Amino acid sequence: MTTTAVRPTAAASRNRTGETARLVAAAAVVLVIAVGSIFVGVSDVSLPALVANDAGAWEIFWVSRVPRTVAVVLAGMAVAVAGLIMQLMARNRFVEPSTVGTVESATLGILVVTVLAPDSPILTKMLVASVFAVLGTALFLAILRRLPARNTLLIPLVGIMLGGIIAAVTTFFAYRFDLLQTLSNWMIGDFSGVLRGRYELLWIVAVLVLVGLFAADRFTVAGMGQDFTTNLGLNYARTMRLGLMIVSLISAVVVTTVGAVPFLGLVVPNIVSLLFGDNLRRAVPWTALFGAAFVLVCDIIGRTIRFPYEVPVGMVMSVLGAILFLFLLLRKRNA
Repeated sequence: MTTTAVRPTAAASRNRTGETARLVAAAAVVLVIAVGSIFVGVSDVSLPALVANDAGAWEIFWVSRVPRTVAVVLAGMAVAVAGLIMQLMARNRFVEPSTVGTVESATLGILVVTVLAPDSPILTKMLVASVFAVLGTALFLAILRRLPARNTLLIPLVGIMLGGIIAAVTTFFAYRFDLLQTLSNWMIGDFSGVLRGRYELLWIVAVLVLVGLFAADRFTVAGMGQDFTTNLGLNYARTMRLGLMIVSLISAVVVTTVGAVPFLGLVVPNIVSLLFGDNLRRAVPWTALFGAAFVLVCDIIGRTIRFPYEVPVGMVMSVLGAILFLFLLLRKRNA
């Protein structure tokens, strides 16, 4: 009896140790990519210049390169995790904040506060964007509950149509108030303007990612449906509200700070699910690391593909994300 009890415990301990080792290795890879990203750019911020104590290189290093890299990592981690939570809430693998109207609603909120109170601080814009993001996501979930059938491909199409309607309304009013150029800055993710003092709001999303990790088991159960969740004694409505707040706040903060980051919350959780399964507590760290690595790579591509000019990371991610999205749709259909 003692031998039988010890063996599963030892096996489980080895599995946890191996999982931790893999996570540490993946984090080290992300760190290497991040360090490489710091030295990519037009200005001369090279290792020899830093070693030679070049004052200009050190200033660019601390004022621009380090904040930009930190912003890329934080945004990538948060948006990917938000997409994972959104998929559990909708019980569909082909939705994320940029395909259900959440990002478009946040953009509409920023436009409203820009028109009504143009001198408002960025924190006010973020709060208003969060309210609009919550309302937009809640509207999508309300529509979802009224669909006659939960078809795998129908749900993301409904979300895309809802987002298109909200985006059309936003574009119309941006045109009327001569804010189309400003609107484009919010709709296309771009880290080129990130400087020290202009990205610190993104630390909020780091806290939200931790909240998502701590509540991972609740979201896993809630993803199995209301009846199942209630039978286990978990408050389904409260869990859904928590997920709604996390997704909406992450979307609002990222859009307000660096603009929309498309397809990230769609493709990364699906890739993680294929590789590591659907357990959310296990998937959240991997999703965060994959999201950070994906955005870092796309940002490096955007800075080098037309060097010395820069392509916004949102455009690079739109191309790569759309390709991966189509691949996932076709794979699901063939399966």
